[in-house]
Order: sequence, then structure tokens, then C-alpha cells
Amino acid sequence: MDTVVDNSREMIRRGSKSFAAAAKLFSPETRHGAWMLYAWCRHCDDEIDGQDLGMGMTELEPAEQRRRLEALELRTRRAIAGEPQDDPVFDGLLRVVHQYGIPARHPLELLEGFRMDVERRTYDALEETLLYCYRVAGVVGVMMARVMGVTDRESLLRAADLGIAFQLTNISRDVLDDAAAGRCYLPRSWLAEAGLTPASHAQTEHRDALFGVVERLLDEADRYYASAQQGLRALSFRSAWAVATALSVYREIGEVVRRQGTSAWEQRAVVGTARKLWHMLGGAGRAMRSTLLERRQAEVPRDPALWTADL
Repeated sequence: MDTVVDNSREMIRRGSKSFAAAAKLFSPETRHGAWMLYAWCRHCDDEIDGQDLGMGMTELEPAEQRRRLEALELRTRRAIAGEPQDDPVFDGLLRVVHQYGIPARHPLELLEGFRMDVERRTYDALEETLLYCYRVAGVVGVMMARVMGVTDRESLLRAADLGIAFQLTNISRDVLDDAAAGRCYLPRSWLAEAGLTPASHAQTEHRDALFGVVERLLDEADRYYASAQQGLRALSFRSAWAVATALSVYREIGEVVRRQGTSAWEQRAVVGTARKLWHMLGGAGRAMRSTLLERRQAEVPRDPALWTADL
């Protein structure tokens, strides 16, 4: 029995049914690496937000959040350095980083994203929001891509694009929940154009204006989803299948928000089980096209106007 892998699998089973379902499509080796990486990401996120596997939230004082972040950074640095840990979450990170050659800066970039939350960072321009999205999600895409065997910069950028698209979708779906927690990731310049401020955007009377800003963010997410699709050709069939499925499911969450309009935040936008199965079938077809046909064709260049990480 491998207690590190088993602990990671249980954390995913309890913390993310969608990721757990998509991970089943990976080969066993890739699946185990993805589980261990996810477990560490989930643990760090929970520590900062006072949650348990993404559920519930304990209001933590900024000083306590900073203390937790410093502790996470210390343990993460030790795991990256190869020091054996007494926690299966950090032992899993140690294995993943060394087995798949993940650069040390990438796990630390995720923690820098959490630091932006701890410091209550504000976002004046879209580029600042995109930097946040890269740090808390795009870099996870980069690390996951390395677990899937991807090492070339162009394909890693596509993986970052997918993570950024996921996070932009999250922001659009959770904008009122974030506001209740004192957070606003929408660019202040966009809010100002709509006659809103970070202090007023969540008020009921501003729903129409807020939805206009969120639609702009979903349009931006679509650009990154389109770019990410081009990266499927760099993956094995099973990995491309898993990623294509996750991409389609998450993209539909954004479409649910669009369809619901100003009532989008009355209940959490989700994709039901039947639709997820439909996306899984569609993902298989998309993976086949990418790995069997598109791989032989000239690659569509990545849009140079997209925000680009320093990889």
C-alpha cells in the first residue's frame, strides 16, 4: 500500500468530484502524479482560507493567514529540496517535483498567488487580474502538464492558458461570494467604466452593470480556452481526453452564468452529471482529432496579445 498516493486519492475524492472523474481518464502513472500534485495544492488553499477540502470557511485574521503562509512556504521549500517530510501531502509534492522535473519556482508561484489574497491585493487593470489567475491556477496547469510529460515552452504556455481560463470562470461564477469575503478580482478600470467600485459592485441594484463586467471577463476566458485547446496535440490520447473533458465542463460553467444573466449568482452555477458524461464523450472525440490528425498539421500560433507567463 502506498499511503502517499492513497491519501492524495482520498483528498480528491472528497474535495473535487469533477477532478476525480477527469483523473480516471489518465494512465495510472499520470493519475498518481496528478493526485499528489492536487493534494498539495488543495492543502495549501485550505490552510489559507481556513477550509476543509474546499468546504466551509473559518474567518482567519490576516496575521494568522500570514503565519500559515510562511509555514507552507517553509515546508514546500524543504520538500522541493528533497528533505523527507512527516506529512503525506508534502511527501507527495517531493515525489512529483523530482519525478517530473518541475522547476522549484512553480510551486512557490502558487504560494505567491495565495500571498496576493493574504495581502488583500487590488487589481486595477486586466493584466493584474491575469497575473493573479496565472499564479493560483495557470501555474497549476503548467505543473500538471509536466506530470503529463510536456516540457516544451509553447505547450506549457497553452497549459497556463487553460488554468487562467479556469480561474477567470471561477471569478465570474463566484463574484458575490468573493465580495462577501472582502475580495474583488474584477479589474477596477472595468468597474469604473460600468459606474461601479469594489465597494459597491455586489449591491443588488447594480446587478445589470455587474453582469456586463462579468460578460467581458467570460469573453476573455474564451480566448484562453481557445488557445488551450491547441495544446491538446502535445499530450497522449488519455491525457488529452482528460484535459479536453475538463475544459469543456468548465467552459460550460461560464455559459451557464451567461444564460442566467443577472440571476446567475442566486445559486451556484454547476454542470450536472448527465452533461459531464456528454462532455466526456465529446472529449474523447476531441482528443482523437488532436492527437491523430491535428498533430500532423501546422500548429495555430498562439495569440501574441494573450498575457504570457515567464516560463
